[in-house]
Amino acid sequence: GLSDLKQTRVYQEALAEGRQEGKQEGITEATKKLALKLLRIGMSLEQIAEVTELSLAQVQDLQREL
Repeated sequence: GLSDLKQTRVYQEALAEGRQEGKQEGITEATKKLALKLLRIGMSLEQIAEVTELSLAQVQDLQREL
């Protein structure tokens, strides 16, 4: 049954992988929000890229969203 499936190594690994992907998506979203805020206050694109560890191209893409 379902409880037997949850005990398998494959299930446990898939669950852990899903959790890790979810955490990474959350971090990425928070980083983008921070970059947008920094753009709004007038920080340079290069500084934003350095602070957020986004590429300059990613920051430029976010700037276009504003």
